[in-house]
Amino acid sequence: MTTGHLSPPQGPVEPGGFDFRRHAWFLGVGAVGYARVPLVVSAQPDGGQPVFALRMRLSRAVQAALPGEVGAFAAAITTGDRSGMGEATKQALRDTNLAHLLAISGLHMGLLASFVFGAVRLALAAVPVVALRVPGRKIAALAALVAAAGYLALSGGNVATERAFVMVAVALTAVLFDRRAISLRAVAVAAMIVLILRPEALLGPGFQMSFAATTALVAVFSRLRGAPQMMPRWLWPLVAVMLSSAVAGLATAPVAAAHFNRIAQWGLLANLTTVPLMGLVVMPAAVVAACLAPFGLEAPALWFLGRGLAWVLTVAHEVAGWDGALRHVVAPGALVLPLMALGGLFSMLWRGRVAMLGAGPVLAALALWSTAERPAILIAASGGLVGLTGESGRALSRARGSGFVARVWLENDGDGADQAGAALRWPEVDGGLASAPMPGGGTLWHVAGQRGRASFPGCRSSDLAVFNTPGPHPGACLAFTPETLRQSGALAVTFSEGAPQVRTVADQSGRRLWTP
Repeated sequence: MTTGHLSPPQGPVEPGGFDFRRHAWFLGVGAVGYARVPLVVSAQPDGGQPVFALRMRLSRAVQAALPGEVGAFAAAITTGDRSGMGEATKQALRDTNLAHLLAISGLHMGLLASFVFGAVRLALAAVPVVALRVPGRKIAALAALVAAAGYLALSGGNVATERAFVMVAVALTAVLFDRRAISLRAVAVAAMIVLILRPEALLGPGFQMSFAATTALVAVFSRLRGAPQMMPRWLWPLVAVMLSSAVAGLATAPVAAAHFNRIAQWGLLANLTTVPLMGLVVMPAAVVAACLAPFGLEAPALWFLGRGLAWVLTVAHEVAGWDGALRHVVAPGALVLPLMALGGLFSMLWRGRVAMLGAGPVLAALALWSTAERPAILIAASGGLVGLTGESGRALSRARGSGFVARVWLENDGDGADQAGAALRWPEVDGGLASAPMPGGGTLWHVAGQRGRASFPGCRSSDLAVFNTPGPHPGACLAFTPETLRQSGALAVTFSEGAPQVRTVADQSGRRLWTP
């Protein structure tokens, strides 16, 4: 039991932004909130969640065997429990484009299934009597499918893991029916299954990054399949692992930059020095540890698991501290990612010189991205924060309050400043009253609280005023109050020939099941 403070899921912080209401609606979440007091157990659970209890028991066991951040990392990739990880570690993984190692997604599921498939097939082939009488390849595929399903249940079955399981299951099912396991047709089937189960996933970065990486990898390696070998056979596996990291990184980089407004400039190097270790050491050690745990013999495998993850964390913290490790980019327009996807798919699906035509949409998308413009004025749905673009970046009307809104605005601007730094750009703030000249002429007023209302001198028809407290406003200017903002949501204002053009979240989102 606890005392919680709940509120409905909030809408986008600006028109065209991420709509958490839609995300929460598809998750079946009706409210979000926080608690100021600790949780108190009033009664023990009745055993209605045995899988969850098993996950937490395994998480505690892993963290006991591997203390510190390494153990928390190991628990995250084996059971999906990230509660033991520190924020500094998670931020270092994000800043080096290694956060995908934290989420149980396609990489982990693919490595697990590949290791189980290879180990079972090798074990069957090692016994000639068995190898000559049973279909070892299909038995190995069934074993890998069972292992992947167990991993799905053990990890909590989140959306990313479900998507990864579907992709692996399609490939293994193809093996059972003597079809090519890795092909663009298999990727298409997996995508259709995921979208039938979760159609909302199409708009999320997880789906887009997963299938961008998978499609690029299948296309590249299918073209290399018939190419002449230019290196010794023993060197090819190492080159293949490094090539796959490079291809996946290049394919997902534009999607990640578009959604998160940042580019990990050393991310490729960080992935090249860690992903091969995940496949060669970490995931095999995790599988061996799981097999030996019932007999109490998992300690050696856990040691190897810990050493591999310690290296990943060392690389993450080291690379994240390099100069220029993180570069902020402006949010792209609505056409940028679709154009990139169109060009990339054209180049992958066609062969010969015609495939080069796919570069056209990609270059057009990059040109649109480079010329993307941000709104001159942004107004929070609560009326508690106003942002105005200037020569030094977006100026914020308040140094505190509405911190999440401020962070998203600055990220979408490609601005690395924090709220306090952006507030210093605002030209004039006096208590609860902030004013600044607008690009189209006139004055932008932000009137906060009763103190701001008391000192507000009134406004002219060329001005724009934002209030965060209810009540009448003196003057003839365009004004936004809590009553009007409650209907419109957040606002974006641009100027055309000096006249303000207002876009609202309500106009952009329309009437949907998740809108009030």
